[in-house]
Amino acid sequence: MTALDPNASVFVTGHRGLVGSAIVRLLERSGHARILTASRAELDLRDPAAVDRWFSAHRPRYVINAAGRVGGILANMQAPADFLYDNLMIHATVLRSAWRHKTDKLLYLGSSCIYPRECPQPIREEYLLTGPLEKTNEAYAIAKIAGMKACQAYRQQYGCNFISAMPTNLYGPGDNFSESGSHVLPALMRRFHAAKVEQRPTVEVWGTGEPRREFLHVDDLARACLFLLQRYDSPETINVGTGQDVTIRDVARIVRDVVYPECEFHFDRSKPDGTLRKRLDVSRLHALGWRHETELEAGIRATYDWFVEHYADLRF
Repeated sequence: MTALDPNASVFVTGHRGLVGSAIVRLLERSGHARILTASRAELDLRDPAAVDRWFSAHRPRYVINAAGRVGGILANMQAPADFLYDNLMIHATVLRSAWRHKTDKLLYLGSSCIYPRECPQPIREEYLLTGPLEKTNEAYAIAKIAGMKACQAYRQQYGCNFISAMPTNLYGPGDNFSESGSHVLPALMRRFHAAKVEQRPTVEVWGTGEPRREFLHVDDLARACLFLLQRYDSPETINVGTGQDVTIRDVARIVRDVVYPECEFHFDRSKPDGTLRKRLDVSRLHALGWRHETELEAGIRATYDWFVEHYADLRF
């Protein structure tokens, strides 16, 4: 197993995003002195030559590849080609340069949407590629599957210590609250907050409310990332989540109670539900000794506090 040297350089891609920013916060709190980051203006991760020059100059010992183009159902349906291209290119360039410049270890973060739409529940890692994907995010899922398979290919051909992890649905400080790009939980938070500000009595929620989702606070994922860098070296991907799921109706109720308890909500059944259920089997991660710490209601309350504090700076 790899011991994570606190003096070693760690490159966190996507450091301004939901996941990357949480990982950087945790690295800083843990005393890591050499955290490497690069903004989009400084480094386009889709540009192989630019990424290779960056790796040549900085020689990171560890890489956590948290960068990617992400979005909810609407964004994925509107721009599947962009989601496919950007995510394929990002992992292709980063993994290639990490191999070329002898990175000690790389962690690639995928997504639970890689699994088939009609998957047995809870979803075990070996269910990958056993059935058709959910159509509303198929392009994104294909790109993420390719990234995970690329980690295995570099291990097989070059002996690289590249590992991959598949997180469940994430939320927390730094989330995307935009109209077109947000996932369900931040979208609900934005809608209930807007109704509160405007004193509207009802909020519309997409779909039927019946699908079930598992939610993991992003700070818990950050802890899992450092844990896996130290204690996981398998070529097989590993699920990261809580192992617990709730209906969208229940999530809407919790967000409503936190943000605007006086409000009612109704469902627009003309809008898509997406995958009906997506709960991860996290027994492999639990066997290693890791478990989540943030329960859903407490995490939503903390996220809403962050949302209110940063509301003036958010883009909608």
